[in-house]
Amino acid sequence: MLDLIHAYETYLTKVKQASNNTVSSYLRDIRQFSQWLQKEEGLDVLEATQVNISAYLRYLQDQGKSGATASRMLASLKNFYAYVVSTGFLEESPVSGEIHVDRGEKKLPQILTGKEVERLLAQPSGTDAKGLRDKAMLEVMYATGIRVTELIDLNVEDVNLELGIIKCHSAKKSRAIPLYPAALRALGVYLREVRVVMVADPQEKALFVNVSGGRMSRQGFWKILKHYQEKAGIEKEITPHTLRHSFAVHLLENGADLGSLQELMGHSDISSTQIYTHMVNQKIKSVYEKCHPKA
Repeated sequence: MLDLIHAYETYLTKVKQASNNTVSSYLRDIRQFSQWLQKEEGLDVLEATQVNISAYLRYLQDQGKSGATASRMLASLKNFYAYVVSTGFLEESPVSGEIHVDRGEKKLPQILTGKEVERLLAQPSGTDAKGLRDKAMLEVMYATGIRVTELIDLNVEDVNLELGIIKCHSAKKSRAIPLYPAALRALGVYLREVRVVMVADPQEKALFVNVSGGRMSRQGFWKILKHYQEKAGIEKEITPHTLRHSFAVHLLENGADLGSLQELMGHSDISSTQIYTHMVNQKIKSVYEKCHPKA
């Protein structure tokens, strides 16, 4: 079983070129299902049936897991068993089209208003090294709409201050994203005055480093964001992805076309970008209903 999962991990990484987050998520889902199946039924994953998988999905929802979580688990199992069939370990996948998950009402992503973004970006101190670094990170996040993993994966060589762009790398392609003047200034100050004194190893490639001088982690950035959220008095529950969502909606509200936004966001499928159009339309509808005298 461990050999099969290891082979699947290699397939995802080398053949599918999936991101680290995708690989980690798929493997976690498969291991959790495997443990449940062994405990409840005394079976391994190659012995699972459609009935077992349906029972597991019901178990997840009985445990209070959301429809979205159960749906993601089903997708993970579907991909895994498709791989198992392709390698000849099974003749048929136990995941069929007859298995469905009620995802429930899909919640739209949380976004910040323009004023909330201004308050958040104004929080880091402009006098000490940590504050200047944090200012640069927050400005870059909102200026570019990149994912938090893309932010912490940035290297110094990905920055071009003269052109005013950063180069962002995903699993399959790279994209160049412009920076607005305030973000460019904050990043320039960080590179010239701060990073050189924070970095532990002169050979370190990471653009943003932690207090120990190594590459910033996802958890580290999340804590930084929560700290400034509290300082700014923003009551919304925000995550690093909130800045990405806000970036997208604010661009659309100010006239950006969907194709350009898709390119900036790094979406391979435009359907992923269209959710933001729906958010803008919902906001317009809300304003109409609130302000129109006959609404």
